[in-house]
Amino acid sequence: MFVSYKWLQEYVDLSGISADELAEKITKSGIEVEGVEKKSEGLKGIVIGHVVEREPHPNADKLNVCQVDLGNETVQIVCGAPNVDKGQKVAVATVGAVLPGNFKIKKAKLRGEVSHGMICSLKELGIDSKLVAKEYATGIFVFPSDVEVGTDALLALGLDDEILELGLTPNRSDALSMLGVAYEVGAILGRDVKWPEISTEEAAEKASDFITIKVDNAEDNPLYIAKVIKDVKIGPSPLWMQTRLMASGIRPHNNVVDITNFILLEYGQPLHAFDYDRLGSKEIVVRRAKDAEKITTLDEAERTLTSDHLVITNGTEPVAIAGVMGGANSEVKQDTTTVIIESAYFAGTVVRKASKDHGLRSEASARFEKGVDPARVRAAGERAAQLISEYAGGTILAGTAEFDEMKMEPKVISITLDKINTLLGTSMTVSEVESIFTRLQFGVERDNETFIVTVPTRRGDITIEADLVEEAARLYGYDNIPATLPIGETAPGRLTDYQLKRRKTRSILEGAGLNQAVTYSLTSKEKAAQFALENRESITLAMPMSEERSQLRLSIVPQLLEVLKYNNARSIDSLALYEIGAVFLKQDGEELPEEREHVAAAMTGLWESHLWQGEKKPVDFFVAKGILEALFNELGLNSQVEYRQAENIADMHPGRTAEILLNGRVIGFIGQIHPTLQKELDLKETFIFELSFKDAALADVAPIAYQVIPRFPSISRDIALVVDTNTVAGDIKKVIIEAGGSLLKEVSIFDLYEGEHMEAGKKSLAYSLKYFDPERTLTDEEVTKAHEKVLTAVKEKSGAELRG
Repeated sequence: MFVSYKWLQEYVDLSGISADELAEKITKSGIEVEGVEKKSEGLKGIVIGHVVEREPHPNADKLNVCQVDLGNETVQIVCGAPNVDKGQKVAVATVGAVLPGNFKIKKAKLRGEVSHGMICSLKELGIDSKLVAKEYATGIFVFPSDVEVGTDALLALGLDDEILELGLTPNRSDALSMLGVAYEVGAILGRDVKWPEISTEEAAEKASDFITIKVDNAEDNPLYIAKVIKDVKIGPSPLWMQTRLMASGIRPHNNVVDITNFILLEYGQPLHAFDYDRLGSKEIVVRRAKDAEKITTLDEAERTLTSDHLVITNGTEPVAIAGVMGGANSEVKQDTTTVIIESAYFAGTVVRKASKDHGLRSEASARFEKGVDPARVRAAGERAAQLISEYAGGTILAGTAEFDEMKMEPKVISITLDKINTLLGTSMTVSEVESIFTRLQFGVERDNETFIVTVPTRRGDITIEADLVEEAARLYGYDNIPATLPIGETAPGRLTDYQLKRRKTRSILEGAGLNQAVTYSLTSKEKAAQFALENRESITLAMPMSEERSQLRLSIVPQLLEVLKYNNARSIDSLALYEIGAVFLKQDGEELPEEREHVAAAMTGLWESHLWQGEKKPVDFFVAKGILEALFNELGLNSQVEYRQAENIADMHPGRTAEILLNGRVIGFIGQIHPTLQKELDLKETFIFELSFKDAALADVAPIAYQVIPRFPSISRDIALVVDTNTVAGDIKKVIIEAGGSLLKEVSIFDLYEGEHMEAGKKSLAYSLKYFDPERTLTDEEVTKAHEKVLTAVKEKSGAELRG
């Protein structure tokens, strides 16, 4: 919002305060002033001149030699503007004048003719060309005939002004008008706001005899007022009005259109002017558009409407998109003699929809979207009629044609002094708070220390107690609110147990040589359930960005395999990645899915490569399993985790895949992806694992127990057992542990042999057993007795024979 300092003075007394000081006060009260533009800064020596003679330049087809009266002298100026002519009053930069960009005017000779200055266009005076009226866009600006020759042209053009640019937040739509800003400034300075006086003479004829109003849906348009003005003469608007519009970023058109834009800036109420004779009807019907209905708008673009759009019609066809833009079929033109001024309240949602669908962002739509003050709708129409009567010679017909089902109920909010002071940490008195609400021109009544505040309709942003506290704070002065430290018990911050385990997991996986990946949580329908730990239905997005990203994932592995494939296609064929992220599990009867944190890894190519020694180690099952064992050891879960061969996991190698069990419950899997999938992805042997990190992190872990360093030696015995090839080494280990008793402290497998010298269908498993008693030295007889129990148990329970 651009605010003219000079214009603002008409509504509130600004004596004793400069534009810069005012900008600082407004900013400190909560509305940021992004800058103050001094329109005439650096300009001088520009006066109004009268062109008394114009002759073509004798040596140039596109130049004219003009004799210009400057009030105290007549000088010759060579001008190239196509519209310069005898009798015009124009802006003249005299010799020695300075124009924008520090451009200095000197006496010059152009094609043999002396030029004592320059006749200026508005663009040359620093006004943006898109704000200049069309008739002057390519030439010089011509002043009205009543301006005085020799006076300061900057004063006549309103360039002696300063413009404050307000950076408004969406909730402060009340400040999208000069009167709204005046209320704000009046509250800050403690000064009264002066409204423009409206005084009109109306004809005997009634507006309601010329036009009737019908609204199909009062929710879309609860208030519509039409004023009818006859005998209008279309022409340029007064110079002061044009300069104010240009200072506010609006291009002048003609007196009627300029007045509607002037009221928009003054009251914050958008208006629209229809040519009554071009309307083609004696009724205005406001309704939703029909699907595929068309309208040609003022920008000459044909637009296709839908039932989401609100239109103003003549009972048959649309003549405007409500709150957005008028139609070309009812536009005010040079031959217009009777106009209808529309002043209405349109629902912000329906205006926003039409504005967005058609890409039409206008000053009017911006205000309707944020909400206009319903109390100003009628006054704005009356003010427009007054100005049209005054500056376009119109005759105002009596009364209005209208539809009115508007319910204007100001918000009433109660709040106590104690609550205001408690929330702000201030010590304001009753009178101070009451003064603040009075300066804001809120209605305020007091019951002891309770304030009953009636909020005017212009402040639609104030609806609850907290809003009143904010108003009190900003006008009391943020700088006056004391700075205090929090009072109460505090505790040092720390990671939760879950967060600590997540951090340890990252450290272990990265320390093992894996790189962290962050992949999409969205995937395709085909990949959504691939490698899922649980058989759940995948969740489809309502508005996916693409088919490839239409489902929430049930597993992290497919995304990691995509990363391996991407890198492999770029000659990076040895890669180890991990990710800790969420999968999304559909819950019966629940709208939202369960987000469960998983940890997954994918490895392919070489794990180690020592070229100097000629040693290369590819990734295999035991590399992946070793990483997991290191992780479980760090989490204190090794004793609770076991691995069980799995053959029915889709897309996994049936002979190289295991389920991960925590206390007997499956929480994940580990293994090699199926050779068919490897070929599809064009990868070498690739090993993966995925487990529910939530289950692992929340598992009960025994506290760390420290033991005295043993004073007595241990005794180790190795055994090699011949078993069937389908026997699982882990099952044999369980039998050994159960049979070993209290003396057996450790069991580990160190060899597997199949092949030559081994009976068909058999294999050899070698285990190392450690016996130990912390209280004494064991004898050979005790160890032998315990060891024989082990051998007997493995033979009876597993059919294992001691290898000779």
